[in-house]
Amino acid sequence: MLKLNTRLFSFAFFAAIMLTFVSCTLQQKVSEQDHMVIPAEKKWSEKMALTLMHDYPEAYQLDDKTEPKWDYVHGLVMSGFEHLYKKTGDQKYFQYLKGYADATINENGEIPSYRFANYNIDMIEAGNILFYLYSETAEQKYLTAMQTLKSQLEAQPRTTEGGFWHKQVYPNQMWLDGLFMGAPFYAHYTATFENGKNLNDVALQFEIIQKHLVDPKTGLLYHGWDESKKMAWANPETGTSPTFWSRSLGWYAMALVDVLDYFPKDHPKRAELVGYFKSLSQALAKYQDHSGLWYQVTDQGNRGGNYLEASGSAMFIYAFAKGANKGYLPQNYKTLAQKGFDGMIKDLVKVSPDGLATITQACAVAGLGGKPYRDGSFEYYVNERKKDNDPKATGPFILAALELDR
Repeated sequence: MLKLNTRLFSFAFFAAIMLTFVSCTLQQKVSEQDHMVIPAEKKWSEKMALTLMHDYPEAYQLDDKTEPKWDYVHGLVMSGFEHLYKKTGDQKYFQYLKGYADATINENGEIPSYRFANYNIDMIEAGNILFYLYSETAEQKYLTAMQTLKSQLEAQPRTTEGGFWHKQVYPNQMWLDGLFMGAPFYAHYTATFENGKNLNDVALQFEIIQKHLVDPKTGLLYHGWDESKKMAWANPETGTSPTFWSRSLGWYAMALVDVLDYFPKDHPKRAELVGYFKSLSQALAKYQDHSGLWYQVTDQGNRGGNYLEASGSAMFIYAFAKGANKGYLPQNYKTLAQKGFDGMIKDLVKVSPDGLATITQACAVAGLGGKPYRDGSFEYYVNERKKDNDPKATGPFILAALELDR
């Protein structure tokens, strides 16, 4: 009897220990789930947005800024938040977006960190978020800020054919970047407040780019063009820079697909712009890697030092997906976009145990001329520094995820 009682006691004691262990393990798992920053079931658009909100509690802190600055990279990411709010209705995304505008625009509608006299077309881009904020809040300061940005475009120096200079410090130059920075805002403004009277001038910017920057052999476009042909990077005969840079092509692809939102179907320039977009998309599709991604220098994937780059790839994915969704491109481009998105998730995106998402292999910055001098060569582009979760990658990634419902 004593042996039996001892065995029963031992079994009960062991069972109690196991029950306690299982209970603690379950509680730990529940606790870990409760403390995850981003739940695993969230879509990629929200995973990235929530990551940014976690890392940068105030939107102006994006790109590691320590004080509010009016900047195109913030505008790009905030456009993603605008569309995410429209899709989800989650108020925190709207508040984050509005927080950026309110940190950079004062009650009189002035933008303290903005310098009109620089005629920097990059500074127009963040104005894209103000249309929605003004329509939702009717706050006069947003309209005043938009009017200031529009007045810059009215005074912006131009090439002899009427193309906007990229900046005052880059005379006679048009860069592909500048089309995204200025054209969608210009088109949206004139369509909203001027009955579309300047849409022909918007289209002219693309016409000049197509005339001077398209390479007939590849169908790709060079990063920049110097009308004066005086820059050391400029081809002495054509004025173009020497290399195809994926992010600059991404800016241009997004500019085309976004600007079409504001051209009525019966506008005589609309078909022309759709044609430019189709031609560019066909050229880009030829250079998509088997991974679904694109290289930093678009057409030289087999050259040592080149790498699969995140920001340009995300921009192409977004442009292809939106282009297919809008009917500008055949549906097979949606498939190419899905392949590209899969490639980003597989090869370029890392997710931490608490659900935070990080995009790797993003070129931090690149340009032409300036100090130190940037010559636009292959070696220059592939050796520029990289930055994880650079906003020029995270913004298009959110937009692409929304277009693909991923």
